[in-house]
Amino acid sequence: MGTVVASILLLRFKLRKRTNWVIVDGSNVLYWDKDEPSLHSVRLVIQKLVLDGFEPVLWFDANVGYLVSGRYMNPASLSKALRYPARRITVAPKGTPADPLLISDAERLRALIVTNDRFRDWQEHFPEVTKQDAFLRGRIKNNQVYLR
Repeated sequence: MGTVVASILLLRFKLRKRTNWVIVDGSNVLYWDKDEPSLHSVRLVIQKLVLDGFEPVLWFDANVGYLVSGRYMNPASLSKALRYPARRITVAPKGTPADPLLISDAERLRALIVTNDRFRDWQEHFPEVTKQDAFLRGRIKNNQVYLR
């Protein structure tokens, strides 16, 4: 009986689809449409990524709420505004840039980073950001998301 259960569990593990994580630099994507900060831009990018088979994880600098609503926004309030699960949203602590945190998260998850940022300030600590294949770059035009 134990070998049958073990065989079934092993088969389920092998057949399980690998999660296709992608890290979204939300503070960068905010500006993809008309260079004005908007959560609508982030929402459009999330929708596109999900349709393309990705599991987005969002990272924001602590000031995101002030940029889009004039007040602090935590993952729960961003979740409501974006209609996306709060467990997939992180806001960096005040005074701490999100960039090194999201780069580390991308390394841990072996994920691409969605951003137009070049992370020049972080290249010494994270040499992998010099590789173009580590990123999905993009823009928004006429409510359409274009990724490359």
